[in-house]
Amino acid sequence: MIGSSLSDGPLIQLLDNGVLAWALIACGLAQLGKLLVELVKHGRWRPAVLFETGGMPSSHSALVTGACAGIGWELGFGDPLFAFACTIAFIVMYDASGVRRAAGLQAARLNALPISLWTPASSDRLKESLGHTRAEVLAGSLLGPAIALTGLALAGSPLQIAQGWGWLPLA
Repeated sequence: MIGSSLSDGPLIQLLDNGVLAWALIACGLAQLGKLLVELVKHGRWRPAVLFETGGMPSSHSALVTGACAGIGWELGFGDPLFAFACTIAFIVMYDASGVRRAAGLQAARLNALPISLWTPASSDRLKESLGHTRAEVLAGSLLGPAIALTGLALAGSPLQIAQGWGWLPLA
């Protein structure tokens, strides 16, 4: 934009959105947690879990609850936007442990059927790890706010961090 200052540009606004940043960090750390669970529980190093749905903890739950808690922290827990974020978080978590989990269980049953029943015969298996158990959703829903609120309280937004380290000038 001609004549606009750096401080009001969309990139600066995005970097100043600590709620989004910390919710995404919570989601990413939950995905990394799946790798750790895979290693400890199953004794194998399988980086593919970083790109799979399902498993412990739920990264979607971490994302939406982290964003929800961050919105409450920034705007106040009485703000209508916090109520809306909670509603969306509940829908996502219900879907993960209900609809998506049921679809995964159904896929497992279909995969157990003999291939000869399928016309045409196919060796392609349906994806079974779609949803989450309630424990996986609970773990993600506790991880999200823990990371987001700690990050917001102690470090702030990526813009504030970059300015604190001297990477960007203070506005």
